[in-house]
Amino acid sequence: MTPAGNIPAQDWMTRPATCAVLAALSASGATARFVGGCVRDALRGRAVGDIDIATDAGPEAVMAALQKAGIKAVPTGLAHGTITAVADHRPFEITTLRHDVETDGRHARVAFTDDWAADAARRDFTMNALFMDADGTLYDPCGGLKDAKAGRVRFVGDPARRLEEDVLRLLRYFRFFAHYDRLPADHAALMACRAAAPRLPGLSGERVRQELLKLLAAPDPGAACALMTEAEIFPHLLPEATALKRLIALPALEKRSGARRDPLLRLAALIEVGQVGAEQVAARLRLSNMEKERLVALCAPELPIFGELSGAMRDTILYRMGGPLTRDLALLAWAGESAKGNADDQAYVRLIAAADCWRPRVFPLKGNDALKLGLAGPAIGRALAAVEDWWIEQGFAPGREACLARLRSIVENGEVP
Repeated sequence: MTPAGNIPAQDWMTRPATCAVLAALSASGATARFVGGCVRDALRGRAVGDIDIATDAGPEAVMAALQKAGIKAVPTGLAHGTITAVADHRPFEITTLRHDVETDGRHARVAFTDDWAADAARRDFTMNALFMDADGTLYDPCGGLKDAKAGRVRFVGDPARRLEEDVLRLLRYFRFFAHYDRLPADHAALMACRAAAPRLPGLSGERVRQELLKLLAAPDPGAACALMTEAEIFPHLLPEATALKRLIALPALEKRSGARRDPLLRLAALIEVGQVGAEQVAARLRLSNMEKERLVALCAPELPIFGELSGAMRDTILYRMGGPLTRDLALLAWAGESAKGNADDQAYVRLIAAADCWRPRVFPLKGNDALKLGLAGPAIGRALAAVEDWWIEQGFAPGREACLARLRSIVENGEVP
């Protein structure tokens, strides 16, 4: 391949661990180049995380070269030519050049090759089909250099064919658009995605979850989700995604309130469901139990949240649901009202500030206190709940003795609910 340019060496390229892995491959006679996300992000001035390497050496030769150099080699995907090298506790994914022999829309059967252009041609987007030598020399067999610099997401070759090979690329397209691209989107890509969308239900929930949450973790995923709505993707992917305007409003409010990007909160903003619907979404996306419980709490809160809460009601909500959940629900409510153009911004700022300052309170009484006064069965819970409500109304100020006196009064006067 003919070089297409050069970028100055960056620290991740010159770290001892990186140099050791490349030297091990070079010593065996192999050609090894950086590929994919690390090259793309280096070009765009972003922090580089995972380092992927492509090589013309077969996987067994890669294993042998690493072991000879004393570098740990893990056969993470041997059938597909992928070996993970671990140097200085850092993983490096090394994959032998490949070309597709057969695809079924979800998986590919590959054959190894020494043809760099053939390997690039099977990749999803042009900005992911760039190679780079250790010295920063760039190779661009698919025209991805200009796309990467411009932040333009384009499929390699024919978009329809790329999606036919693996329909997950449809979700990756919108995920990459959310993180890298800007309007207007590539028309051919959108049309191909629209046509391929009915095949999305064939994907596993785990793969959909991974791509969707990564998309929602973008600085501002609203434009990408608007494109997905326009291209009629959501009816096949997430029919509950009917609150696009609320999602679009949320990132600015997160930033204003100092909140971190929260994909699960953004998912709750995008969908309009109750408890059952949230549970169904969680099951379909294979969310963890913790994620499921949080999504249900966000979509079907125990108590309603709105900006202008009275002090007593606000304290009740904070006590019952805690500061973090109240804060999240306040952001959702704020985004919903902002989308309608009628949000009381200052009221929500005050509510979020109260949630941030909230410290959990512990009710001073236990069931045994009611037992000692002769109560039994459900009456215990009702009596304690009555005292707890009074305690909350008093601003959590009464101590144990005052609460006991209140409980005693309720029992002696026959006021147990």
